[in-house]
Formats: sequence, C-alpha cells, structure tokens
Amino acid sequence: MINDIKKDAQDRMKKAVEVLGINFNKIRTGRAHPSILDGLYVSYYGNDTPLSQVANISVTDARTLTISPWEKKLAPEIEKAIMKSDLGLNPSTNGDLIRVPMPALTEETRKGFIKQARSEAEHARVSVRNVRRDANTTLKDQLKAKLISEDEERKAQDDIQKLTDKYVAEVDAALAAKEKDLMEI
Repeated sequence: MINDIKKDAQDRMKKAVEVLGINFNKIRTGRAHPSILDGLYVSYYGNDTPLSQVANISVTDARTLTISPWEKKLAPEIEKAIMKSDLGLNPSTNGDLIRVPMPALTEETRKGFIKQARSEAEHARVSVRNVRRDANTTLKDQLKAKLISEDEERKAQDDIQKLTDKYVAEVDAALAAKEKDLMEI
C-alpha cells in the first residue's frame, strides 16, 4: 500500500520532469531543432493539424530547418503559420521546400528565453511539490483509517521527501543546462 503511493508519486514526478524537457525543447537556442515547430498548426482541409503531421521537418545545418510538405498546396499555409507564430522566424519557399533560417539571438532575446525557461522550471518544481502534497495527504488518510502506523507514515513521508528533493534537483540541473545553452554564442 505504502509502496504503491511511493511508486505513484515517483511516476508523477518523473512525468513533471519529462514535460519540462519537452517545454525546454520549444524554447529556441539559436540552433535549428525540429521541436521548435512542435506547437504550430496548419489549416489542412479545414482542420487545424500539427505541422509534423503534414510535412517532414529536417535540420539542414546548425542554423537552418527544411520543411517539405507532403502536398504542394500546403507550402503557403505552412509559411503563413510560421510567420503568424511568435517564434520570430522568417521562412522562405523554394519550390516545394520551405527553408527556415534561425536568426542569431540577441542579448535581449536570450534574457527573455532564460526568463521563460525559469518560469517553466518553476512550474515543474510546483508540480513535483503538488505530487508530494498529494502523497502525504493519502498517507495521512491511511493513518486516520488506521491502515498504517505512525512510524510507517513518518518513514514514507521521509521517502517521499527524498524523492521530491531528487526530482527538484533534476529540474534545477535541466534549467542550468538550458541557461548555459542559451548563453552560448
């Protein structure tokens, strides 16, 4: 019973860190990476469809993405979606291919991205702490129902706190790596 609570807490904390990684991939660092375009949707037969489902996205070189739509008529739609996004990218169409050069980051944009990264990291920390709170509440309920002893509850809370510390440290390490990545010129 206690092990189930700890396992659930660990799984949920791990998911919070994984989501942080996904969110960090969406913050551009000046290097081309296909996940930068993950949040873009293109109008495809009247439906908003993720860009990755209507085109191949590849990295040509360190600063250029190449998008090849599966249907020729989608090229202008894809270009429009990239222009409308708040990514600050200017695509250029060359026949069937759309090239998206990554502009160099200015000091101001770097600081803005670092602020965004810190915000994402704080959300992840809050998620981890919420999992800890939920697990501790469940333990307290079990203690009230006399399903576990006070000693078992105290030990389980200590274990959950250790898990929390471990995952908060992972969030901090991921943030430090992202900040370092953003500050590279």
